[in-house]
Amino acid sequence: MGPQRAARFARLGVETVGQLLCLYPRGYIDYSSPVPVAAAPFDAPCTVQAQVLAKSAPVRISGGRKMFKVACADDTASLALTFFNSPYAVDKLEVAKEYLFYGKVGGGFSAREMVAPSFLPAGTSAPLTPIYPLTEGLSSTVVAGCAKAALQQVEDIPEPLPDALLEKYRMPGRAESLRMIHAPASLDEAGQARRRLIFEELFTLQLGMLLMRGREVAETGAPMRPVPVDAFERSLPFPLTGAQRRSIAEITADMAGKSPMNRLLQGDVGSGKTLVAAAGVYFAAQNGYQSVLMAPTEILARQHADTLSAHLEPLGIGVVLLTGSVKGKARTAALAAIASGEVQLVVGTHAVLSEPVAFHNLGLAVTDEQHRFGVRQRGLLAAKAVRPHLLVMSATPIPRTLALLMFGDLDISILDELPPGRQPVKTYAVTGAKRRDMYGFLQKQIAAGRQVYIVCPLIEEGESDLQAAITYADEVARPLLPGARVGVMHGRLKAADKAEVMRAFKAGELDVLVSTTVIEVGVDVPNATVMVVEDAERYGLSALHQLRGRVGRGAAESFCILLTDHATDAVRERLRFLCKTNDGFAVAKYDLDTRGPGDFFGSRQHGLPTLRIADLAADTRVLKAAQAEAVALLRADPGLKAPAHALLAEAVAALFEQSTSMN
Repeated sequence: MGPQRAARFARLGVETVGQLLCLYPRGYIDYSSPVPVAAAPFDAPCTVQAQVLAKSAPVRISGGRKMFKVACADDTASLALTFFNSPYAVDKLEVAKEYLFYGKVGGGFSAREMVAPSFLPAGTSAPLTPIYPLTEGLSSTVVAGCAKAALQQVEDIPEPLPDALLEKYRMPGRAESLRMIHAPASLDEAGQARRRLIFEELFTLQLGMLLMRGREVAETGAPMRPVPVDAFERSLPFPLTGAQRRSIAEITADMAGKSPMNRLLQGDVGSGKTLVAAAGVYFAAQNGYQSVLMAPTEILARQHADTLSAHLEPLGIGVVLLTGSVKGKARTAALAAIASGEVQLVVGTHAVLSEPVAFHNLGLAVTDEQHRFGVRQRGLLAAKAVRPHLLVMSATPIPRTLALLMFGDLDISILDELPPGRQPVKTYAVTGAKRRDMYGFLQKQIAAGRQVYIVCPLIEEGESDLQAAITYADEVARPLLPGARVGVMHGRLKAADKAEVMRAFKAGELDVLVSTTVIEVGVDVPNATVMVVEDAERYGLSALHQLRGRVGRGAAESFCILLTDHATDAVRERLRFLCKTNDGFAVAKYDLDTRGPGDFFGSRQHGLPTLRIADLAADTRVLKAAQAEAVALLRADPGLKAPAHALLAEAVAALFEQSTSMN
């Protein structure tokens, strides 16, 4: 392979023969079962057989491109083919001859069309053609050819799975599976290969998660005795929910146990996770231990420091903020107070992981918004003490069964109740034609002394988020809200400037906050009653639900307005669903069912290793089997030390090394 082609493969993460063989097809072109043109499903790939009737002269379109039209038909309907900048493909098609065309059928029932289909002459006996993830300059044909050549040159592909598992689940061996997935004789054969490779990947993942947890079987370095947290609860101005009390009981029981706590605390927006964490900090302090809480941004760290100081300092628990912008004498004093044990809680960003931070006796480590942290960061945080207790908080609701499987190294507490008095946010989806009416509503809210968030449109190609935010504020928000005090938040702002904008908004010195940096809109401002999201169709429901949770934090009625000008029927249905429910777990399940896990896990699946073929949502049955088998294997060979499991141990190490190097 030449250097140019090798560079293209490198863009796909393929630099070795092994990585090439693990670049799995995402589907196949099957020419063997054509359907009549009239019966072809819309927007789903299929094969049709049709005769070419006529070819039109090319038409020049924008960007200097050429468009080619080819008219075809079978006995049931006509089919218009469109090709762009593909004279060679069109030249291959002969008028009056029949071809097998593969692609997505669009248009209406009376005028069907296909754009840039793959095709073969009718009557051709073609094997299944794999479709690969691609990058510019690489076609599926090229990737398939390279994979085929690699398979021919690799003499011995080792088998990591035990023979007993292959027999139990009737799976082909690894070498046979790789051949079958890259060059299957049938869709059934491809399915067998996919099932085996998905099992292998999830089995390896679960082994890694369980081994991480197994490392903590040793006794904790922060042994604690059961102490009551009644004084903490009595100090609160409102009663805890049943879910909060249950979670606090689970956390304090873990911390009083012999081995370190490894617990995920997940709850909907506004369910009171921070107070539960505060109870854990109080429990640790009563046992003479320090705690640390790490948030993903300086703004959220400052918010946590303010909230926790208000609840804990009256109880004699000192709190210090340590972020990148704490410098000079203030930083020196903070580090000294941490090292001496003068303060019992450190709140910060990644700065708490830096080398100069030495704890007096760290017993509890808390991370907020876990999906922003990789496995490596959690390890670094825990490494600040000898096997401390670890509490991970996430505001992204995940259906419980999936969470149990996904966070195989963590126990789970779920906050599924909202504190009393918290009103549901009224949600409306409208088109841009209603923008002026909406701004009239915003003016009334501002006149009543309320505040507004506006998440401005997502950035167009070539436009920075600074330009997008300032342009929107100057050309839309300020003209339509004359007299309103409008602040702007964007990614180019320094941390100190972001903090100042948020301080001004929280203090009521701004009426409107226009923001592109959505994740930064995480500050608790009870006086903010309206969240406006432009281009709402471009966000997943879980992301929109998180934004909606920024309002409705005070006593006043609150609203979320979703603006969209490009909604398909599917998008309209999704937005209607969000308008009908405030339940984050229901939203997450809907997102999983309709869009898959990427929507709220992100492509990185919450810091887990990137999966090449398995899907944490779609493959839950295989995931359950893989987890059960991983538990059984580690029961028999706790550290994968047996010679027969050496390849498995290597596969686990490789999978998690890839994850930590990328986090």
